[in-house]
Amino acid sequence: MTSVAVLGGGIGGLSAAHELAERGFAVTVYEANERMGGKARSIPIDGSKDAILGEHGFRFFPGFYRHVTDTMARIPYRDRTVADNLVPTSESLLARATGEEVVARTATPRTIGEWREALQPPTSDGLPPREAAVLGERLLTLLTSCDARREDDLEYRSWWEFVEADRLSPAYRKLAAVTQLLVALRPQDGSARTFGKIYLQLIRGQLDPRMDAERILNGPTSTVWIEPWVAYLEDLGVEFVRETRVTGIDCDRERVTGVETTRGEVGAEYYVAALPVEAMVELLSPDLKRGAPSLAHIDRLETGWMTGIQFYLESDRPLVHGHQLYLDSPWALTAISQGQFWSEYDLSEAGSGAVGDVLSVIISDWDAAGELTGKPARDCSPEEIKAETWDQLTTHLNRDETRLADDDLVEWFLNPAIEETDDGVVNREPLLVNTAGSLRYRPEAATGMKNLVLASDYVRTETDLASMEGANEAARRATNAILDRSGSDAPRCELWALEEPAVFEPLRAHDAVRYRLGLPHASEGAWSPVREALVP
Repeated sequence: MTSVAVLGGGIGGLSAAHELAERGFAVTVYEANERMGGKARSIPIDGSKDAILGEHGFRFFPGFYRHVTDTMARIPYRDRTVADNLVPTSESLLARATGEEVVARTATPRTIGEWREALQPPTSDGLPPREAAVLGERLLTLLTSCDARREDDLEYRSWWEFVEADRLSPAYRKLAAVTQLLVALRPQDGSARTFGKIYLQLIRGQLDPRMDAERILNGPTSTVWIEPWVAYLEDLGVEFVRETRVTGIDCDRERVTGVETTRGEVGAEYYVAALPVEAMVELLSPDLKRGAPSLAHIDRLETGWMTGIQFYLESDRPLVHGHQLYLDSPWALTAISQGQFWSEYDLSEAGSGAVGDVLSVIISDWDAAGELTGKPARDCSPEEIKAETWDQLTTHLNRDETRLADDDLVEWFLNPAIEETDDGVVNREPLLVNTAGSLRYRPEAATGMKNLVLASDYVRTETDLASMEGANEAARRATNAILDRSGSDAPRCELWALEEPAVFEPLRAHDAVRYRLGLPHASEGAWSPVREALVP
């Protein structure tokens, strides 16, 4: 059997191990932590066997995810599969510190009234109709742009610039930035190409009757996904070596000759680097850059701090059957009340048995000053982060009635990757952020080294996003590269492109002709006076 060493036991590494093991390869996974799953793993909050579980943040599966959910459907779970542990939400809470609170449907509309509601901008409070038309025109421009224009033009423009947010109203800027609350993309920095693609996919998820707009897990991630996955892979013969950090990659100009770890040197015929970008940067050597030149500039890729904190409540507080977006929160908070969805996990049997619900919160903006502390999250202590986050939540939720009470809080848990320092905190597990122009620094899954491939979310993929979906797609591409290079006749991993409405294909073809002729997109020509008329 051909041997493969998978460096990293996160979603990318486990996905690569899965695909390779099912095709008859001898796979060993080396993971720095004791628990598999990377950022997706669940962590006992006090280290005990029966402790309540905390996480990096809540898991979110938009409707356009196909790669990772396909893999989940191939993992046995009791008498079904792990994919059956995905449950749809039906609504989202758009909470404000001032102004009207909105509960928006996430289920596909069924009646004329529901369609009318769904087609309204999600943060339409105070948004002039002509500004809503501007955003619609910008989205139409994206939909009708050819791939070459997207990569050569929109990739180098920020979403903020593309939608002209700076010259429009605060309500418009809030609408333009709403995607930041669910994915690791800052609209001011993220490329118009990436941000726009994901924005359109989230809209499509709500309107396409073939899919659920968003799904979440029916229990802690490790309990209902990662642990059954590891058990299945062990049944396939995969070996897991835990608490083993990669410290070096030895190579000549053509091949990896060995990998240094904290447990000694590792040898294999093929190597899958499934490490996060910041860890891979630390392993770059002159020889590795020469042999795999596509890795030479990954140190220019940026990372962000989107991560989570959990609040464990004594009583059941569902709030809404889906995600909560705190639109006026300085730290760009999102949350979900998880207990209502956790049919596969009995909170009353965890820890002391005093917990009735888990409010899982993600902090997206670590640079804005908080209202309680006056400091950005990165400059706060863990206790200050907890107090400030709780204050921002209650400011939004308790305007007319007390929906989140101080005496209901039993325990809290901050992602342990957020470590305290003398000047605040550091994040040991940041996320890749797709800034404008960064696509050129992102490598393909297959490197110039004959036996080295990549399975991480910084790899170029159709998903184009720091996510479980991106990591899984990268792992499939890495597996296909090994199959090609080893001469295997095993079936290749299936890959899916992001779907866009077919009705726009003729217009995209027309734009491809314009692009080849050196002409701007039609919206920058004939349509631009329309936009100028809409926005003085």
